[in-house]
Amino acid sequence: MTRVLVTGAGGMLGRDLLTVLATRGDLKVTAATRTDLDITDAEAVRAAVAGHDVVFNAAAWTDVDGAERDEAAATAINGGGVAHLARACAGHGARLLHVSTDYVFAGDADTPYAEDAPTDPINAYGRSKLAGERAVVRFLPETGYLVRTAWLYGAHGRNFVTTMLGLAATREHLDVVDDQHGQPTWSYALATRLVALADAALADRAPAGTYHGTCTGQTTWYGLARAAFTLAGLDPDRVRPTTSDRFPRPAARPAYSVLGHDRWAEAGLPPLPDWHDALSDAFASPTAPTPWKVA
Repeated sequence: MTRVLVTGAGGMLGRDLLTVLATRGDLKVTAATRTDLDITDAEAVRAAVAGHDVVFNAAAWTDVDGAERDEAAATAINGGGVAHLARACAGHGARLLHVSTDYVFAGDADTPYAEDAPTDPINAYGRSKLAGERAVVRFLPETGYLVRTAWLYGAHGRNFVTTMLGLAATREHLDVVDDQHGQPTWSYALATRLVALADAALADRAPAGTYHGTCTGQTTWYGLARAAFTLAGLDPDRVRPTTSDRFPRPAARPAYSVLGHDRWAEAGLPPLPDWHDALSDAFASPTAPTPWKVA
């Protein structure tokens, strides 16, 4: 029986990972929430990883603007904490599947970023996540898997889709930026693909290294909001396009966060589905939160 540890198990992606893993009868799963495991505590991490074959790391500092205000604290989790996990996995012979971000790129491209494209983060959050990536590569060159994702939404926790539909109840119109391009990604679809990658890794079918875990296709935040309104039975024309300069934030956002997916073929796996299809599936899911069912 394969022994699996999920860190960050109380978050949006972590909870979806537990849901996917629960369908399997060949796994023994340990769920570690932030309360259960502080990944900045090296000793606690070593003890938690011991006895496991696979570690899914969904624990992270995700407050992008907060990272700009306190980069050291963000890096302690996204960099130092990941280094502790990577060292522990190396010491105990466990494979690590670590979730990273599109923010490691500058966001100034006009074609999808390949998995091996040069990194150049433009904000503190991106730098903190890049530190974690480098730790995985350093300590687990043969058994570490980096899966970059972006624009995550799901049934658990705060996310853009739920926020937009919540605002629809109190506002006639919503102004949403139309000059940032990316790939909306359903956290459940990503969780499913992470588990498939772990299976391929354990069977020695998936080479270690970087994979891009985003849905295919691309849109803007404005396009995503309109699609969500349509699926919820709301008038998409209530969403109006605007530009990023209308909403100044402490941390700069990449203008282009579209990622390429070529490496999945090396693991014998397809890329994640098109973002339109995934969004439709998310709305049809029995776990879809109430704001998604406004129709």
